[in-house]
Amino acid sequence: MVIYCYDNLCGAFFMKKNMTFHKRKIWVVLLCCILMMTGLIGRLVYLMCFRSDYYYKKAKELHEREREIKAARGEILDARGKVLASNRTVCTISVIHSQIKEPEKLIALLSEKLKIDEAEVRKRVEKISSIEIVKTNVEKSTGDEIRECSLAGVKVDEDYKRYYPCGSLASKVIGFTGGDNQGIIGLEVKYEEILRGQPGKILTTTDARGVEIDKLGETREKPIEGKSLIISLDVNIQEFAQQSALKVMEEKQAERVSILLMNPQNGEIYACVNVPEFDLNDPFTLTDDLNMQLNESGITIPSEDHNEQSELAVQTASGKTNTERKQELLNQMWRNPCLNDTYEPGSTFKIITMAAGLEAGVVSPGDRFYCPGYKVVEDRRIRCAKTSGHGAETFETGIMNSCNPVFIELGERLGVENYYKYFKQFGLTQKTGIDLPGEAATIMHKQENVGPVELATISFGQSFQITPIQLVTTVSSIINGGTRITPHFGVEVRETDGTLVETFSYDKREEICSGETSETMQYLLEKVVSEGGGKNAKIEGYAIGGKTATSQTLPRSEHRYISSFLGFAPADDPKVLVIAIINNPKGTYYGGLIAAPVVKEIMENILPYLDKS
Repeated sequence: MVIYCYDNLCGAFFMKKNMTFHKRKIWVVLLCCILMMTGLIGRLVYLMCFRSDYYYKKAKELHEREREIKAARGEILDARGKVLASNRTVCTISVIHSQIKEPEKLIALLSEKLKIDEAEVRKRVEKISSIEIVKTNVEKSTGDEIRECSLAGVKVDEDYKRYYPCGSLASKVIGFTGGDNQGIIGLEVKYEEILRGQPGKILTTTDARGVEIDKLGETREKPIEGKSLIISLDVNIQEFAQQSALKVMEEKQAERVSILLMNPQNGEIYACVNVPEFDLNDPFTLTDDLNMQLNESGITIPSEDHNEQSELAVQTASGKTNTERKQELLNQMWRNPCLNDTYEPGSTFKIITMAAGLEAGVVSPGDRFYCPGYKVVEDRRIRCAKTSGHGAETFETGIMNSCNPVFIELGERLGVENYYKYFKQFGLTQKTGIDLPGEAATIMHKQENVGPVELATISFGQSFQITPIQLVTTVSSIINGGTRITPHFGVEVRETDGTLVETFSYDKREEICSGETSETMQYLLEKVVSEGGGKNAKIEGYAIGGKTATSQTLPRSEHRYISSFLGFAPADDPKVLVIAIINNPKGTYYGGLIAAPVVKEIMENILPYLDKS
């Protein structure tokens, strides 16, 4: 009995112990479950209350298809409100693979309407993607025809293509846009942020398969149009200057003619001509002369015969493929020689030497000189244009005669250090800051490398290079009272409704030379036109100042010349400055004979026009 009772007691004890143990386990499990539930509920509350907008947006995006709506690019207008760059409505044709029901019919339609090879269209149609662009810049009438066919899976979205009403007018200034409506050259790229606008969106809701749900329709975010750019260029002046340039280029069979017209008081550019110009509405087609160069540079390959072997044949014949050569010629065609290219200015640069000499006080109009027809500098005999010599002359008559020995001696009086001091003071060591891309810098000897011969040639405008825009800017600054101005086209920015947004301001640097020097320069340069070598630019009733130039390009053995004339009016209070540069004219090539009459013709027409403005 005793033993039995003991066994019962032990069993009860262990049963009680096991029950206690299980209760603890249950409580631990229950606590864990409570903690997990609390964590899940907390997470759910956080997501619903604090992150709901974020996840709603994400969920929405999973079932939304987005198509961009291009913004209308801002217009470019001339000084009188004439539109130079605008927009035409075109269409972008796209296909959505998941929605296409009749692929063969769709392929045939797009191939016919878009004039694209069926194989190319098929690649686009059969490509598995959310949306595939087939063609951009499609005429609106063609887009409407495709839309009216109502085939599933094709989208016709209205778009904009840049349009230039004046065609080739000022093409190298205005520039053009690419297929994405972004500026490529000229003002189009310089003022991209102002002109481009902000694109909109078309949002459509789709199911899990990517098929658009018709009942829900579309959501549109309207694009914001770009702002309008008002420039200083005047279409009337540009057209006349361009006609004059084309006329002299044809008469003299010249390679190129450039003409710049600028207000020397504030730097506003009225016209910038570089003929031959190109068609802004077809900027990837070479001009006739450049297309001829392309055909002469290698083998022209018909498109149906184009293969790796024929391409190699072109490379062997010309060293470059036709594609590479064409791109080079396109880049050449798009260049603006007035600011992208440098040249030896010749005697127009004597204006700088004159101003430096007067400012330094090493010469005065009455100083006496002698010209035997040449001047010996070290071991060189540097001749005058008049090989028989001008004989005894004053500084004033030496300027009128454009006498090289006079300017060589003036350079000697200045000395290298002084010459470079004024070279820098006048702003020639820096770019002008014109609001066009790609401005080239002056190419000049290092001061330490300039000896007597180099100083002599620099003094009359040879052995270094400068851009036309740098030359007219510096001369403007010398004849306007001594204020260095910044040449520019941009004047102001306006909203599409005409509301003024911004008026541009540009840097000015005063006292690059004294007012006295400026007045003397006006007087001396007026004498060049009224009595000297620039008489072919003389206009009755107007006081015209100016300077002729004839420079020889490198290599000298090829006998290629640049003829130019720089003139301004009125001489005593300049309101307009004009430079005409004729590259490699045939026959007579002296600037006073062929460039001065061009400037005269332009001024005869624009001076009364500007007076009325």
